[in-house]
Amino acid sequence: MDWSLLGCGAGGHVTFAPDEPRLRDRLGVATPEGQTWRCLRCGTFVIGQPTASGPAASAPRVRRAEQVRSALILRIFAVERFIRALIFAALAIAVWRFSVSRLSFEQAYDQALPPLKALLSDLGFRVDHSKLLGLLHEAFTVDPRKLGYIAIGLGAYAVVEVIEGVGLWLVKRWGEYFAMIVTSLGLPYEIYDLANRVTVLRVVAFLINLGLVLYLVLTKRLFGVRGGRKAYEAKLSSESIMDAEVAALAAERHTEPGPAAEPFTSGELAQATAAPPAGAPGPATEPFTAGEPAPAAAAAPIGAPGPATEPVPAEPAPAAAAAPADEAPADPPSPAASEAPETDEASVPALPPLPRRHPPS
Repeated sequence: MDWSLLGCGAGGHVTFAPDEPRLRDRLGVATPEGQTWRCLRCGTFVIGQPTASGPAASAPRVRRAEQVRSALILRIFAVERFIRALIFAALAIAVWRFSVSRLSFEQAYDQALPPLKALLSDLGFRVDHSKLLGLLHEAFTVDPRKLGYIAIGLGAYAVVEVIEGVGLWLVKRWGEYFAMIVTSLGLPYEIYDLANRVTVLRVVAFLINLGLVLYLVLTKRLFGVRGGRKAYEAKLSSESIMDAEVAALAAERHTEPGPAAEPFTSGELAQATAAPPAGAPGPATEPFTAGEPAPAAAAAPIGAPGPATEPVPAEPAPAAAAAPADEAPADPPSPAASEAPETDEASVPALPPLPRRHPPS
């Protein structure tokens, strides 16, 4: 059975038009017959105006599938609690009136008992040892103050049953906790009554109360059972059509690529311009292929120490013979030049002559 359709058949469809454009397009479809909106309970598209509109966060929380069945079961228990409340309220009123006007009841009993005895004797019943008449006679001898206390207790129990029934009928979380606690407190007394005497009414009442306690604890996950409230709310969210559409829309936005020319944010720009870690290969450290000329090395800043420009500690120079004034002393060959490989003179371009250096006068 589709409980969602049953709920829509009983209470009508629940449609909602969100203010968000993309979410609105997912829940509403234009047809030749008119605009249709998806029902948040059964999922079908309904022609006509939505029942509500606004931001997606304000969408109504609609019970679906198993939640509809659960609400129906709880309302059946609520009706049983309302019946109990009426019975105990009637008993409380009767006991209170009896305690207030006790003499009139005694007079009515004395006047009505002889004709009642004669009628029952004609019908073949002997009422001399009747338990019911004995209980009535004992009730007339009870202290009126005790009867007042009994009436107050019966009235309080009727109020408790009314609160329990309202909470179950509205399917509220506090009502479920209240019904479970109150019903559990009465189970030991019912077990004691069954131990003394087993009757059909006592057995039925005990089974109803025990079934309600087990149903609330297991299905509503009360007191942390089966994950507690978080697991229960997660289950409700997973069954919600609105929450499912919002999650699907968020997934689409996360997977769709952005425009190529979209500007960087401040964090993305800092990450894009950050220096690569040490040892990471980059454009300048990629190996060269065979036959590819090596690019010219960038000129180092003046005065910056490097492998080739590492300063050499100064050593005392040997005394050299004075060179003629018109001739510059020849430069000594550098160690790098002596170790340089031999090259073809034709391939080496001619260099301009070095200017002569004159000694200071």
